Amino acid sequence: MPAVTRAGIRLVVGLGNPGKDYERTRHNAGFWLLERFAVQSGVALRKDGKYQALVGRLGAGGQTAGAWLVLPQSFMNASGRAVQMLAGFFKIPAAEILVVHDELDFTPGVAKLKQGGGIAGHNGLKDISQRLGSHEYWRLRLGIGRPGDTGAGADYVLQRPPAEDREAIDAAIGRSIEILPLCLAGDMQGAMQKLHSFVEKEKPVEKKAEEKKSAEKKPVDGKPEPRVETAPAKPASKGLFGSLFSRNKK
Repeated sequence: MPAVTRAGIRLVVGLGNPGKDYERTRHNAGFWLLERFAVQSGVALRKDGKYQALVGRLGAGGQTAGAWLVLPQSFMNASGRAVQMLAGFFKIPAAEILVVHDELDFTPGVAKLKQGGGIAGHNGLKDISQRLGSHEYWRLRLGIGRPGDTGAGADYVLQRPPAEDREAIDAAIGRSIEILPLCLAGDMQGAMQKLHSFVEKEKPVEKKAEEKKSAEKKPVDGKPEPRVETAPAKPASKGLFGSLFSRNKK
Protein backbone atom coordinates (compact mmCIF):
# COMPACT_ATOMS: atom_id res chain seq x y z
CA MET A 1 0.00 0.00 0.00
CA PRO A 2 1.50 3.34 -1.02
CA ALA A 3 1.94 5.76 1.88
CA VAL A 4 1.96 9.00 -0.13
CA THR A 5 -0.13 9.91 -3.18
CA ARG A 6 1.48 11.92 -5.95
CA ALA A 7 -0.60 15.06 -5.41
CA GLY A 8 -2.56 14.35 -2.25
CA ILE A 9 -6.28 13.66 -2.01
CA ARG A 10 -8.15 15.84 -4.50
CA LEU A 11 -11.70 14.52 -4.09
CA VAL A 12 -13.38 13.71 -0.75
CA VAL A 13 -16.72 11.90 -0.93
CA GLY A 14 -19.14 11.45 1.98
CA LEU A 15 -21.66 8.62 1.63
CA GLY A 16 -25.25 8.60 2.85
CA ASN A 17 -28.88 8.81 1.76
CA PRO A 18 -30.53 12.20 1.09
CA GLY A 19 -33.66 13.45 2.81
CA LYS A 20 -34.90 14.02 6.35
CA ASP A 21 -35.99 10.40 6.77
CA TYR A 22 -32.36 9.28 6.63
CA GLU A 23 -30.28 12.19 7.86
CA ARG A 24 -29.84 10.82 11.41
CA THR A 25 -29.39 7.14 10.49
CA ARG A 26 -26.14 5.19 10.78
CA HIS A 27 -25.74 4.87 7.01
CA ASN A 28 -25.25 8.65 6.86
CA ALA A 29 -22.05 8.73 8.93
CA GLY A 30 -20.10 9.78 5.83
CA PHE A 31 -22.46 12.73 5.34
CA TRP A 32 -22.03 13.72 8.99
CA LEU A 33 -18.26 13.96 8.67
CA LEU A 34 -18.13 15.83 5.37
CA GLU A 35 -20.85 18.31 6.37
CA ARG A 36 -18.96 19.09 9.57
CA PHE A 37 -15.66 19.43 7.74
CA ALA A 38 -17.23 21.77 5.17
CA VAL A 39 -18.61 24.03 7.91
CA GLN A 40 -15.26 24.15 9.71
CA SER A 41 -13.50 24.90 6.41
CA GLY A 42 -15.95 27.61 5.36
CA VAL A 43 -17.03 25.69 2.25
CA ALA A 44 -20.60 25.98 0.94
CA LEU A 45 -21.95 22.72 -0.48
CA ARG A 46 -24.29 23.62 -3.35
CA LYS A 47 -26.69 21.25 -5.07
CA ASP A 48 -26.05 20.38 -8.70
CA GLY A 49 -29.26 18.86 -10.04
CA LYS A 50 -27.71 17.48 -13.20
CA TYR A 51 -25.17 15.44 -11.27
CA GLN A 52 -27.36 14.77 -8.22
CA ALA A 53 -24.80 15.90 -5.65
CA LEU A 54 -23.88 18.64 -3.22
CA VAL A 55 -20.51 19.97 -4.31
CA GLY A 56 -18.01 22.40 -2.82
CA ARG A 57 -14.34 23.21 -3.18
CA LEU A 58 -11.76 24.17 -0.62
CA GLY A 59 -10.40 27.67 -1.20
CA ALA A 60 -6.96 28.83 -2.17
CA GLY A 61 -4.12 28.85 0.29
CA GLY A 62 -2.68 26.17 2.52
CA GLN A 63 -2.11 22.49 1.95
CA THR A 64 -5.81 21.68 1.44
CA ALA A 65 -6.39 24.15 -1.41
CA GLY A 66 -8.42 23.02 -4.39
CA ALA A 67 -9.80 19.71 -3.09
CA TRP A 68 -13.40 18.92 -4.03
CA LEU A 69 -15.98 17.91 -1.40
CA VAL A 70 -18.95 15.85 -2.64
CA LEU A 71 -22.13 14.46 -1.09
CA PRO A 72 -23.96 12.31 -3.68
CA GLN A 73 -27.73 12.86 -3.53
CA SER A 74 -28.82 9.88 -5.67
CA PHE A 75 -29.20 7.43 -2.74
CA MET A 76 -26.53 5.06 -1.54
CA ASN A 77 -26.64 2.44 -4.29
CA ALA A 78 -26.07 5.10 -7.00
CA SER A 79 -23.34 7.06 -5.17
CA GLY A 80 -20.76 6.46 -7.88
CA ARG A 81 -22.41 8.70 -10.47
CA ALA A 82 -21.20 12.00 -9.03
CA VAL A 83 -17.80 10.51 -8.22
CA GLN A 84 -17.38 9.27 -11.78
CA MET A 85 -18.39 12.60 -13.30
CA LEU A 86 -16.09 14.75 -11.16
CA ALA A 87 -13.14 12.37 -11.31
CA GLY A 88 -13.51 12.05 -15.07
CA PHE A 89 -13.71 15.76 -15.78
CA PHE A 90 -10.84 16.79 -13.50
CA LYS A 91 -8.74 13.70 -14.33
CA ILE A 92 -8.53 12.58 -10.72
CA PRO A 93 -7.20 9.00 -10.40
CA ALA A 94 -8.69 6.58 -7.88
CA ALA A 95 -5.59 6.88 -5.65
CA GLU A 96 -6.41 10.58 -5.11
CA ILE A 97 -10.02 9.96 -4.01
CA LEU A 98 -11.06 9.52 -0.36
CA VAL A 99 -14.50 8.00 0.39
CA VAL A 100 -15.90 8.42 3.92
CA HIS A 101 -18.46 5.79 4.93
CA ASP A 102 -20.05 3.82 7.76
CA GLU A 103 -18.42 0.52 8.74
CA LEU A 104 -20.30 -2.37 10.37
CA ASP A 105 -17.10 -4.21 11.31
CA PHE A 106 -15.96 -1.51 13.77
CA THR A 107 -17.59 -0.49 17.03
CA PRO A 108 -18.87 3.09 17.38
CA GLY A 109 -15.94 5.37 18.15
CA VAL A 110 -13.47 3.57 15.88
CA ALA A 111 -12.23 5.22 12.68
CA LYS A 112 -9.64 3.75 10.32
CA LEU A 113 -8.04 4.70 7.02
CA LYS A 114 -7.01 2.34 4.24
CA GLN A 115 -6.58 2.12 0.48
CA GLY A 116 -8.34 -0.46 -1.68
CA GLY A 117 -9.67 -3.78 -0.48
CA GLY A 118 -13.10 -5.35 -0.58
CA ILE A 119 -16.45 -3.57 -0.32
CA ALA A 120 -17.99 -5.89 2.32
CA GLY A 121 -21.49 -5.57 0.85
CA HIS A 122 -21.56 -1.77 1.10
CA ASN A 123 -23.82 -0.54 -1.72
CA GLY A 124 -22.13 2.86 -1.98
CA LEU A 125 -18.65 1.38 -2.34
CA LYS A 126 -19.97 -1.19 -4.82
CA ASP A 127 -21.32 1.48 -7.16
CA ILE A 128 -18.21 3.66 -6.87
CA SER A 129 -15.90 0.73 -7.65
CA GLN A 130 -17.99 -0.29 -10.65
CA ARG A 131 -18.13 3.20 -12.11
CA LEU A 132 -14.44 3.98 -11.52
CA GLY A 133 -13.38 0.51 -12.62
CA SER A 134 -11.08 0.38 -9.59
CA HIS A 135 -11.00 -0.45 -5.88
CA GLU A 136 -7.86 1.61 -5.30
CA TYR A 137 -9.44 4.72 -3.84
CA TRP A 138 -8.91 5.50 -0.16
CA ARG A 139 -11.56 4.78 2.47
CA LEU A 140 -12.10 6.51 5.82
CA ARG A 141 -14.26 4.03 7.73
CA LEU A 142 -16.41 5.15 10.66
CA GLY A 143 -17.49 2.35 12.98
CA ILE A 144 -21.22 1.96 13.66
CA GLY A 145 -21.17 -1.57 15.15
CA ARG A 146 -23.19 -4.64 14.16
CA PRO A 147 -26.71 -5.69 15.19
CA GLY A 148 -27.14 -8.73 17.43
CA ASP A 149 -28.79 -10.52 14.51
CA THR A 150 -26.12 -10.70 11.80
CA GLY A 151 -28.81 -10.92 9.12
CA ALA A 152 -30.39 -7.60 10.12
CA GLY A 153 -27.68 -5.33 8.72
CA ALA A 154 -29.88 -3.71 6.05
CA ASP A 155 -32.39 -2.52 8.65
CA TYR A 156 -29.73 -1.70 11.22
CA VAL A 157 -27.91 0.86 9.07
CA LEU A 158 -31.20 2.69 8.48
CA GLN A 159 -31.85 3.12 12.20
CA ARG A 160 -30.78 6.00 14.39
CA PRO A 161 -28.00 5.06 16.79
CA PRO A 162 -28.72 5.42 20.53
CA ALA A 163 -27.26 8.52 22.18
CA GLU A 164 -24.21 6.69 23.53
CA ASP A 165 -23.25 5.36 20.09
CA ARG A 166 -23.90 8.68 18.37
CA GLU A 167 -21.63 10.41 20.86
CA ALA A 168 -18.87 7.87 20.14
CA ILE A 169 -19.32 8.26 16.37
CA ASP A 170 -19.18 12.06 16.66
CA ALA A 171 -15.94 11.78 18.64
CA ALA A 172 -14.46 9.56 15.91
CA ILE A 173 -15.58 12.11 13.30
CA GLY A 174 -13.79 14.85 15.23
CA ARG A 175 -10.53 12.85 15.30
CA SER A 176 -10.91 11.99 11.61
CA ILE A 177 -11.32 15.63 10.63
CA GLU A 178 -8.04 16.37 12.39
CA ILE A 179 -6.15 14.07 10.00
CA LEU A 180 -7.85 15.28 6.80
CA PRO A 181 -5.23 18.00 6.17
CA LEU A 182 -2.56 15.27 6.14
CA CYS A 183 -4.62 13.26 3.63
CA LEU A 184 -5.15 16.27 1.40
CA ALA A 185 -1.41 16.95 1.47
CA GLY A 186 -0.66 13.34 0.50
CA ASP A 187 0.81 12.19 3.82
CA MET A 188 -1.34 9.08 4.15
CA GLN A 189 1.16 7.30 6.37
CA GLY A 190 1.17 10.21 8.83
CA ALA A 191 -2.63 10.32 8.76
CA MET A 192 -2.93 6.60 9.47
CA GLN A 193 -0.40 6.70 12.29
CA LYS A 194 -2.18 9.58 13.99
CA LEU A 195 -5.68 8.13 13.60
CA HIS A 196 -4.86 4.49 14.34
CA SER A 197 -2.73 5.25 17.39
CA PHE A 198 -5.89 6.44 19.13
CA VAL A 199 -7.74 3.26 18.11
CA GLU A 200 -5.07 1.08 19.70
CA LYS A 201 -5.07 3.13 22.91
CA GLU A 202 -8.87 3.03 23.25
CA LYS A 203 -9.48 -0.69 22.49
CA PRO A 204 -10.21 -1.75 26.12
CA VAL A 205 -12.77 1.06 26.49
CA GLU A 206 -14.48 0.17 23.21
CA LYS A 207 -14.77 -3.48 24.25
CA LYS A 208 -16.40 -2.54 27.54
CA ALA A 209 -18.85 -0.22 25.80
CA GLU A 210 -19.78 -2.95 23.33
CA GLU A 211 -20.55 -5.38 26.14
CA LYS A 212 -22.95 -2.86 27.71
CA LYS A 213 -24.63 -1.88 24.45
CA SER A 214 -28.41 -1.92 24.75
CA ALA A 215 -30.93 -3.35 22.32
CA GLU A 216 -31.36 -1.37 19.12
CA LYS A 217 -34.29 0.95 18.42
CA LYS A 218 -36.66 0.30 15.56
CA PRO A 219 -36.13 2.01 12.18
CA VAL A 220 -37.14 5.66 12.04
CA ASP A 221 -39.90 5.08 9.55
CA GLY A 222 -39.70 1.42 8.60
CA LYS A 223 -38.65 2.27 5.08
CA PRO A 224 -36.09 0.07 3.30
CA GLU A 225 -33.14 1.76 1.68
CA PRO A 226 -34.33 3.16 -1.64
CA ARG A 227 -33.28 1.14 -4.66
CA VAL A 228 -32.43 3.36 -7.58
CA GLU A 229 -31.75 1.76 -10.92
CA THR A 230 -29.64 4.06 -13.01
CA ALA A 231 -27.83 3.49 -16.25
CA PRO A 232 -24.06 3.96 -16.08
CA ALA A 233 -23.39 7.63 -16.66
CA LYS A 234 -21.19 8.82 -19.49
CA PRO A 235 -18.48 11.35 -18.66
CA ALA A 236 -19.77 14.87 -19.17
CA SER A 237 -18.40 16.95 -22.00
CA LYS A 238 -15.88 19.58 -21.05
CA GLY A 239 -18.13 22.42 -22.08
CA LEU A 240 -21.17 21.35 -20.02
CA PHE A 241 -19.28 20.41 -16.85
CA GLY A 242 -16.93 23.36 -17.14
CA SER A 243 -19.87 25.75 -17.14
CA LEU A 244 -21.15 24.23 -13.89
CA PHE A 245 -17.91 24.62 -11.98
CA SER A 246 -16.25 27.55 -13.71
CA ARG A 247 -17.06 29.77 -10.75
CA ASN A 248 -15.14 27.46 -8.39
CA LYS A 249 -12.05 26.64 -10.45
CA LYS A 250 -8.88 28.37 -9.35
